[in-house]
Amino acid sequence: MVYYKSPQEIEKIKAAGAIVSSTLKMLFENLKPGMTTKKLDELAEEYIRSHDAAPSFKGYNGFPGSICVSIDDEVVHGIPGSRVFKEGQIVGIDVGVLKSGYHGDSAWTYPIGDIDDETEKLMKVGQECLKLGIAQAKAGNRLGDIGHAIQSYAEGQGFSVVRDLVGHGIGKKLHEEPQVPHYGKANTGLELKPGLVIAIEPMINAGVFRVRMLDDNWTIVTFDGKRSVHFEHTIAVTENGPMILTK
Repeated sequence: MVYYKSPQEIEKIKAAGAIVSSTLKMLFENLKPGMTTKKLDELAEEYIRSHDAAPSFKGYNGFPGSICVSIDDEVVHGIPGSRVFKEGQIVGIDVGVLKSGYHGDSAWTYPIGDIDDETEKLMKVGQECLKLGIAQAKAGNRLGDIGHAIQSYAEGQGFSVVRDLVGHGIGKKLHEEPQVPHYGKANTGLELKPGLVIAIEPMINAGVFRVRMLDDNWTIVTFDGKRSVHFEHTIAVTENGPMILTK
C-alpha cells in the first residue's frame, strides 16, 4: 500500500530532513584520520537528540548504531565500532531521524583526506546519479524512469548499480512502499503522483554490481572488494516537480 502525504505531512518530513542534513554536515566537519567509527556514531546520536529528535536506525531490527558507517568496499549498513578512519579512505554515512512522528533519511559518501583519481570519479558519478534520479521524480513519470536514468549514466561511466538494495517510501515508517530500484526500464512501474515521498539512494560500485553480506548480518560489501559509494535524499513528488526534503 502506497501512502500519499498531505502538504502538512511533507512539512514534518522536511523538519526531520533538516536535522538529517545538519547532522551529516556536522559529522563531515569532525571526520578525520585516527577517529573511530564509534566516536562518529556518538557525535551523531548526541546531536540528533539535542534537536528533540531520535536516530531512526538505533535498534531498527536490532541495528546497534545510530548511524550506518560504511568504509571503502562496504556498500551500506556498516556497524559503528572500534575501526579507525585512515587517510585515503572513503566513508558512506547514512543518517535517519525521527521527529514528531515522521522520518527523514539521507546518506553521503565523503573522502578522508586525499583520495585517488578513480575514487574521485566514482564519487562524482554517484552524486550525478542521485541528481539524475531526482530529476525524474516528477508527477506523470514512472518509477522505472528514476532507475533507468541512474543505471544509464552509471554504466555509461564504466561503473555498476547495486541491484539487491533499493530506495523506499518514507513517512511515519522508515521504510514504506513503494520500493525504488536504481536500475530498470523507462516508462515502467508505478506512476508518480503528488504526495509521494521516497528515498532515492543509488549505490554505485567501481566493479561488478554483485554484493554479499558479512557475518555480522548487517554489513553489505562489494563482491569483488572494489569500492562503492552511496548518496541518498528524501524527496517529495509535487505539482511543481521534485522537492528535496534533506537538502
